[in-house]
Amino acid sequence: MAGTNDLDPAISAAGEPISETEALNRLRQNDDQSHQYYAAWWLGRMRSRHPEAVPLLQAALRRRQPREATSLVEQNAVARNAARALGKLGDPQAIPDLLSTMDDDDDGLREAAARALGELRAEEAVPLLCQRLASGVTGAGAPQASGNPRLREPCEAMLEALGDIGVSDPGVLVVIEPFLAHDRPLIRSAAARALFQLTGDERWGRRLVELLAHPQLQVRRAALMDLGAVGWRLALEPIRSTLAENSLKLIALRGLVENGQGPPDTETVLMAMDDLL
Repeated sequence: MAGTNDLDPAISAAGEPISETEALNRLRQNDDQSHQYYAAWWLGRMRSRHPEAVPLLQAALRRRQPREATSLVEQNAVARNAARALGKLGDPQAIPDLLSTMDDDDDGLREAAARALGELRAEEAVPLLCQRLASGVTGAGAPQASGNPRLREPCEAMLEALGDIGVSDPGVLVVIEPFLAHDRPLIRSAAARALFQLTGDERWGRRLVELLAHPQLQVRRAALMDLGAVGWRLALEPIRSTLAENSLKLIALRGLVENGQGPPDTETVLMAMDDLL
């Protein structure tokens, strides 16, 4: 489910509104990482079109550091926000730097880069993403260590990226399919989403609809977002009746309008959105 928080709430609460010029200046300086962090977020959030925005974000991404497991300071916070922003700005000149980031030891940075490559529809990333996921559920999808909730690879982000990029070669589908059996429902949702996007096969849409009845709210939220992303309009009624916040249902229904086609028609989906307001 794409949509991890882009901004630390503590920093966002403390950060005052700034201008594009101030954001660029903050990203240029190297004395205050919190200013760089907020600036990178700001440029992505505001979809800056300034000619210096992408080069400065690329420079921030290249300044990433080796991850220290025992460090209390997150060294790559700025680089992660830079990667997220580069995905939002949609400039293909960022693709080489994002690809190089996919080999970084920091799995959180690989996650941010994978999502950005998906947003950029970077077909160049498909072989690397498939390579990272090729070991399947027991490799890439296994926990990093006993009791560690993080997986060896950020599988959810990588699977979603493959779906967003849209290369439906049989070799890509073979890599994705094993993750339908992962023990974590969010990974299963990401795999079904990607397969639906790549094949249009409605059985993967039905897999997502099944997850709308999952007992965990987090899973229902993820399935809502994934159904919106694939635009499967036959999921309209299940989306409306899901036990989740109306705000998320509205986002999912907007996805049906923007990404879907066929029955029910757009007017019907818009009326369902009105009913939730």
